[in-house]
Amino acid sequence: MTLLEVLIIPKDDAVAFTFFTGYMAMLAASIFFFFERGRVSDKWKLSLLVSALITFIAAVHYYYMRDYYLATGENPTALRYIDWTLTVPLMCVEFYLLTKAAGAKIGLLWKLIVASVWMLVAGYIGEAFNPEGGDTSHSVLWGFLSTIGYIYILYTAWFGEVAKLAEASNNAVVKKGVRTLAWFVLVGWAIYPIGYMCMPGGWLNTSFGWGSENVDLFYNIADAINKIGFGLVVYSIAISSTKEEKA
Repeated sequence: MTLLEVLIIPKDDAVAFTFFTGYMAMLAASIFFFFERGRVSDKWKLSLLVSALITFIAAVHYYYMRDYYLATGENPTALRYIDWTLTVPLMCVEFYLLTKAAGAKIGLLWKLIVASVWMLVAGYIGEAFNPEGGDTSHSVLWGFLSTIGYIYILYTAWFGEVAKLAEASNNAVVKKGVRTLAWFVLVGWAIYPIGYMCMPGGWLNTSFGWGSENVDLFYNIADAINKIGFGLVVYSIAISSTKEEKA
């Protein structure tokens, strides 16, 4: 297949459209976050740099995933999980950076990173090595194990160490920002299990006939919402906090 053929987007292919849109949106967000670092105080520069890295890493992977999908018509599972293994722990780093001033220890950072990696590795095993033939026990088992990591991050953001540190910060901007990011974890990250259940043998696959095209569609939408949205929340916190300091 020639390069020209690879880059043609079928008019009725929503998945291909979201691959291209996701790539451009996350690249633009990365450039935006990087250049906006000059507008915030020094203590927020690292947070914005992490936001820029998250969207830039995702944009690079989407550049390759869009071509892979158009060339094969298949879900680029390995590329997608490589992307997530790099970007999701960085999203957890944002929680640590936001609460560092309130006394967050390096141990919190490592616990969040380990939980996120556990979640992704288990999810990859459940999705990439799912046996054909309708046996769902493999995907259910590894999906359950993956959910343990997700629940830990969710609990930490809503009720655990991150939530308590945000409350102890006595900073209304940080409190609101951490709570908004917690909503992203609760609602935004919940889109990923929907895609997981669309793979062969999954509940949505067997019940409604949703297949690989739905997997990619849900994953692409979730990536754009969560990665860019996470960065915009951090950006809003940094700008608001900087204005307060100047005032």
